[in-house]
Amino acid sequence: MDHVKITAKAGNGGNGSVSFHREKFVLNGGPDGGDGGIGGDVILFADPNMHTLLDFRFKSKYTAENGADGSGGRCTGKRGENLTIKVPVGTVVRDEATGVVVADMFEPGSSKTLLRGGRGGWGNSHFATPTRQAPNFAKPGVKTEMHTFLLELKTIADVGLVGYPNVGKSTILSVVTSAKPKIGNYHFTTLTPNLGIVRHYGKDFVLADIPGLVEGAAEGVGLGYDFLRHVERTRLLLHVLDISGSEGRDPIADYEQINRELTAYGELSQRPQIVVCNKMDLPDSAENLERLKAHLAGTDIPVFPVSAATHQGFEALLDATAKRLDTLPPLQPFAEEEVPLPTPAIDSFAVVKDGEVYEVDGPAMQRLIDSVNFEDEESMNWFHRTLRRWGVIDALRQAGAGEGDTVRIGDMEFDFVE
Repeated sequence: MDHVKITAKAGNGGNGSVSFHREKFVLNGGPDGGDGGIGGDVILFADPNMHTLLDFRFKSKYTAENGADGSGGRCTGKRGENLTIKVPVGTVVRDEATGVVVADMFEPGSSKTLLRGGRGGWGNSHFATPTRQAPNFAKPGVKTEMHTFLLELKTIADVGLVGYPNVGKSTILSVVTSAKPKIGNYHFTTLTPNLGIVRHYGKDFVLADIPGLVEGAAEGVGLGYDFLRHVERTRLLLHVLDISGSEGRDPIADYEQINRELTAYGELSQRPQIVVCNKMDLPDSAENLERLKAHLAGTDIPVFPVSAATHQGFEALLDATAKRLDTLPPLQPFAEEEVPLPTPAIDSFAVVKDGEVYEVDGPAMQRLIDSVNFEDEESMNWFHRTLRRWGVIDALRQAGAGEGDTVRIGDMEFDFVE
């Protein structure tokens, strides 16, 4: 599993409290409603002990804890617990709606806040004024939205082994590292990338055995997308060829076809390459090797003949690989962008006529309704003043609303009164 979709939601902010101070011998205590708590954040953690996204197949919905409501005595509600989602190192997270990279968990043990919790609502103590000394209303907390993210695991390795199926990439990995990949004389023995650490004369680098590519891989043929995404991180490619042509294919044609797939997928053809001619112990290898060298004459691409079956030729190959890596820049994470959350104006709205009802729709309208205590005269007066200040009354008149017409705001319906 190296590509999954999840939904995540930060915690809602807690509601503000409506409360008044009560104490013996204290008459008409003032408002002391506390604020709501902040909702919990959704945080990503790059866990070096995870290697696939398999866990997300069984759980794909994540919700952080809501903030607690405020209470009397100016007590602020408890903040919601943050939700930590563990992902493998190398996981790239994209926002599904926009496609932008919002997180690249490149460093082991690193954390990234994916979504922030909603703010808590104000308690009624915030609304006390010299003329409104006993406000009987408070503000609700900010409600957060559900977001959908795409998680892609892109292998982090210095060197990638690429080539057609069954050319000996897994065998080479087992020869130069302590990795124990599955090896078999049939196509697509390797279905997931295998990693190994090469230790060569005091220098270490990570080598990835990328599953075999086929013609049309860049368009998704075979398991093309799943394979090619793991090459994006590598700094150097070891292009493995069956130089003997043991399966009836021409090594030169194989070389050109794989490069076409790398080019079609992106800019992977610009990655430095070293050509590894495997199966030199088989007939016709020497002749094909000379043909390949002639084909690559005039380029700076080095060619190394090896035999994974007899463990020959790898000393020179590893020397050249280590020296080439010293000249290449280090791995870099993908550029991240913030999730483009909608930020409409607090007083933005639109008046829509639905049959005989005039509906006022806007991002803050339901929150405004939730802030009003319709049994309290002062709260109703504040509600009417807010509608006038935002221009809702004027907009209703312009839309044709008259005395006695029905107006719907959020979940509530009112009669329009001039």
